[in-house]
Amino acid sequence: MRVSVLSVYKRRCVLCAFCAVLLFVPPAVLSAQQFPEGAAAGTTEQGTTIRNATVPNIEVTITQPTTGREVAFSVQLLVVLTLLSLAPSILILTTCFLRFSIVLDFIKRALSLQQVPPTAVLNGIALFMTFFVMWPTFTQIYDRSFRPLSNGELTLEQAYEQAASPLRRFMYSQMSQDPSYIALFMGMGGMERPETLADVPTHVLIPAYILHELTVAFKIGVYLYIPFIIIDMVVAGILMSMGMMMLPPVQISMPFKLMLFVLVDGWGLLTQQLFVSVMR
Repeated sequence: MRVSVLSVYKRRCVLCAFCAVLLFVPPAVLSAQQFPEGAAAGTTEQGTTIRNATVPNIEVTITQPTTGREVAFSVQLLVVLTLLSLAPSILILTTCFLRFSIVLDFIKRALSLQQVPPTAVLNGIALFMTFFVMWPTFTQIYDRSFRPLSNGELTLEQAYEQAASPLRRFMYSQMSQDPSYIALFMGMGGMERPETLADVPTHVLIPAYILHELTVAFKIGVYLYIPFIIIDMVVAGILMSMGMMMLPPVQISMPFKLMLFVLVDGWGLLTQQLFVSVMR
């Protein structure tokens, strides 16, 4: 007896639908259908234990704010969530991480290294060096802002002021010898000349600090490049005089640069000088 293709297809569809019901219907629904509500936990004739399955109820209620205090709280919550999403950028741009990461990338390029050490390793080194340098500042922020806020001793505005104060002092200390970028942004904003650094608004201080850190990092990078450029020039001149114009000079100079960097304890000197440049 020949079976048509259509009948076989229908049977397969019914079988697939039945399997889908068994897979995706919650066990609690099946148990509720098999054991009606009100049946106590016990044992069946076969000795199998029956347990009443309960499904938790989750309710989400959205109400309109009725007072100005509720509206202000909603705005404060939105601001806090925004700050949490921008926390990595704030950590990078308002600390010494920017300087450390750029200098470490410069030394990698000066040594003509492509993959070693990886960029993730350099960023990790810069991050932990930042924690080491900024630990007193972070401790002040925790003691004066976060802990009183969690204990209910400060409002959100007061906690923000207490948290911004140590960071502002740190940025002031870095630009105390060269406030030119502060004057630049104050001039572009049409603001009056401040009498002290404490009169500089935070939205002016942060971009000025970023430009200052970029300038300092590039200056350190240029100083790091000079000895390695000399090695490249010497090796390139020797290869040209020997007629080896097809041999890349970087391939020959890289071992010499690595030996020089290791013999002078380059990582230790670089870390020490970066620390001194921030803490002076």
